[in-house]
Amino acid sequence: MQRTLKTEMTITDIGLHSGKDITMTLRPAAVDFGIVFVRTDLSEQGNRIPALWSNVVDTQLCTVVGNDAGAIVGTVEHLMSALRGCGVDNVLIEIDGGEVPAMDGSAIAFLELIEEAGLVAQSQPRRAIRILKDIVIEDGDKRASLKPSNSSIFGGEIDFEHEEIGAQRYSTELVNGNFKHDIAKARTFGFLHEVEYMRAQGLALGGSLDNAIILDQDGVMNPDGLRFQNEFIRHKLLDAIGDLYLAGGQVIGEYDSFKAGHAMNNKLLHALFADDSAWEMVDLFVDMKELSTGLPTAAKAEQSAVFV
Repeated sequence: MQRTLKTEMTITDIGLHSGKDITMTLRPAAVDFGIVFVRTDLSEQGNRIPALWSNVVDTQLCTVVGNDAGAIVGTVEHLMSALRGCGVDNVLIEIDGGEVPAMDGSAIAFLELIEEAGLVAQSQPRRAIRILKDIVIEDGDKRASLKPSNSSIFGGEIDFEHEEIGAQRYSTELVNGNFKHDIAKARTFGFLHEVEYMRAQGLALGGSLDNAIILDQDGVMNPDGLRFQNEFIRHKLLDAIGDLYLAGGQVIGEYDSFKAGHAMNNKLLHALFADDSAWEMVDLFVDMKELSTGLPTAAKAEQSAVFV
């Protein structure tokens, strides 16, 4: 069934690119409301932005959603990833600036706040997008794909020349708390020379060792080192989970990628929804945990209508 928050929660933290404090409040929302951002610092006319793939307006440094009135909210992917990891379907997100607070550069702070607020089951089944056939997009040596599966699986590979990263591959299935244990703590990362360049351009003004892994030519600059040996690919999957939750519901299928980022993830959703034979909307009356592990279900799913 659909779920929303039991109580509202408010957080304030610095914006990664603006360097300004941003206050964000997540509020419970009604059935079928979806995930909607509201810019409280703007006029009520044109300040609502549904968190959907079709509203993505920029993917250069992060995923940015916007509306026809010009209102935008950037760096939504970590929050969206936490919402997917916690199984939140409906939430109103009030925010007084143009980007989601950076926190520690991962999704764990958002996840813990959502857990603290608690979740409540709602009266209607969860809507999900079931993948029916393979969708593959390529751009040079970059690739991203979706293929049919009975569960939600995210896998990917990266290959950086920096010796601290190199080639890394990882895969996880979003069941049994795997998101919290395997993905949520993985932080965004960037290279020192790129950070210096971006700051000269007025970007990454809030970036620091507190909210990102920074690498120089010698290795990781953060005093505490890495949280996982392969934290870099885990974070890329964290981003992908958040980017694909902009589909408008959980994706039941297997995502895989090579050197992909926000742009490729959004192009993948565009390609998916451009082909009506590649997907179907289903109603889920049970958790994906039951569907993916083969446990008895109350009812089968029924068809219904830079920093990297």
